[in-house]
Amino acid sequence: MPSPPLLDRISSTPLVPGEAPIDVEHLARMTLGDGALRREVLAMFLRQTGDLLGRLAAHPREGAALAHTLKGSARAVGAFGIAACAESLERSIRQGVDPSTALAELAAAVAEAHASIEVILAQP
Repeated sequence: MPSPPLLDRISSTPLVPGEAPIDVEHLARMTLGDGALRREVLAMFLRQTGDLLGRLAAHPREGAALAHTLKGSARAVGAFGIAACAESLERSIRQGVDPSTALAELAAAVAEAHASIEVILAQP
């Protein structure tokens, strides 16, 4: 019996039990099963998340809006762990709660998703 495709064998410790850093089925639906589009979307998401995390650190006054943007982008690509962390950060900022824990959790979720995306993008 042949091995399943690499994408089906990606394993990582999920942020939420039962969830991988990237929901590849959701991503496939969002990209209409187009592998080239999937790769392009994931590459853009890598750049955007890096940019947004940098901007969050540099411009804390814009934090809620930046977290909101990241939340939407993450949901679009199936990075639901990032979306949950971004939502928590957005809520903390809007409520005037110290956002440092939420920001650290978001950074960890982004790092985990980036590792999974790198594996996906390394596939032929």
